[in-house]
Amino acid sequence: MKKNVGSIDKIIRIILGLGLIGFAVITKNWWGFFGIVPLLTAFMNHCPVYSLFNVSTIQKVKTEKLDN
Repeated sequence: MKKNVGSIDKIIRIILGLGLIGFAVITKNWWGFFGIVPLLTAFMNHCPVYSLFNVSTIQKVKTEKLDN
């Protein structure tokens, strides 16, 4: 699996996942346990939906080629 989740995207996914799970615990509503999905994608650094559309939120580092 190629990494396609960047650092800011990862932080947002973790906050969203924990928020949804917290919602599930507080309201005793099982729908909030869908927060597991953003947590898994954040920790795996891979989002299958991003792969379908060939999207990546990882910033690319520009490098200079040195001529000798």
